[in-house]
Amino acid sequence: MKAAVVIGHNDIQYQEIPTPSIGPGLVKVNIKHCGICGSDIPRVLNGACHSFPQVLGHECAGIVTEIGEGVESIQTGDHVAIVPLVPCMQCPDCQNGNYSLCKHYSFIGSRQQGGMAEFLVVSEKNVLKIDKRIPLTHAALFEPSTVALHGLLLNNYNPKPESNICVFGAGTIALFTLQWCKILGGKSITVIGRNKNRLSTATKYGATNVLSTLDNNFQEQVAELTNGRGFDYVYDAAGTSETILYSMQIAANKAKICFIGTPTKPVEFTAKAWELINRKEMSITGSWMSYSAPWPGTEWKKTAEAAAEGKLLIDEDMIYKHYPLSNVKQAFENFEKNRSAVLGRIILDIS
Repeated sequence: MKAAVVIGHNDIQYQEIPTPSIGPGLVKVNIKHCGICGSDIPRVLNGACHSFPQVLGHECAGIVTEIGEGVESIQTGDHVAIVPLVPCMQCPDCQNGNYSLCKHYSFIGSRQQGGMAEFLVVSEKNVLKIDKRIPLTHAALFEPSTVALHGLLLNNYNPKPESNICVFGAGTIALFTLQWCKILGGKSITVIGRNKNRLSTATKYGATNVLSTLDNNFQEQVAELTNGRGFDYVYDAAGTSETILYSMQIAANKAKICFIGTPTKPVEFTAKAWELINRKEMSITGSWMSYSAPWPGTEWKKTAEAAAEGKLLIDEDMIYKHYPLSNVKQAFENFEKNRSAVLGRIILDIS
């Protein structure tokens, strides 16, 4: 079969590799589409793979072509999204349903073969059957949707009609966070970012207001929108040192803040910034991946349901560009040259 294989630092190649074989409890999926996640970028461009060679890809969807002995919940012909985490299911965290915190996990697309290939063989528990009305291109974006929803569930999102809600960022996970804030009852949702073109798109997904941190009067605009109170819920899907500090500055008293994005540079907390945490008595939650009990979790079940019902909007405005799998090297090279222009997911169309 054909696959995109990372051979070494900044070296990803379109190659012929052996097609994985089926076994008891396993499912073979003909992968149709696979997204390039931000975590895939350093694995190619910075040599950050756990080992070489490596087939990347954990945001993917396809059609089941073969099932192994003992598989009961999946049939050939089913349309599925891939659930990439492979927890040990034995450690205390797994036993408590905190699968994202498993220290003995594997992961499809980074620690074992991923979805940037024509076929993927995984355990029955690592596929999510989906409604066939959902385009498989869109199902490839289920995983970032679940990441967004996980953050809301972790910090007990339960807005009142008068609650002010803020989402930092306008990328894929931010747009899903915005949508879940609305689906789960938010009325006033402000999206804050830098790129004004991308921010304008956020209104399509439910933002009632958009603000740019590049505006000189950004803080004044926040005060005006919230009647001087600040935001009751703040979700940082951007994960920059700037947005982390802004999150605390614009939070209301007793606010709930959730950091979904992961910073790649040091974050310096001044004494004044730390004092805001104390003075406002805010609650701060970190969020990692997207799983809960019963496996794979409410996040995955609700994403599949909301997408099938049309409540969760997944469309081409979330996608920056499509590339055939054979052009995978070009996809990563173009990203490296035009990082600031890449707004949305890059999707590899496989077969």
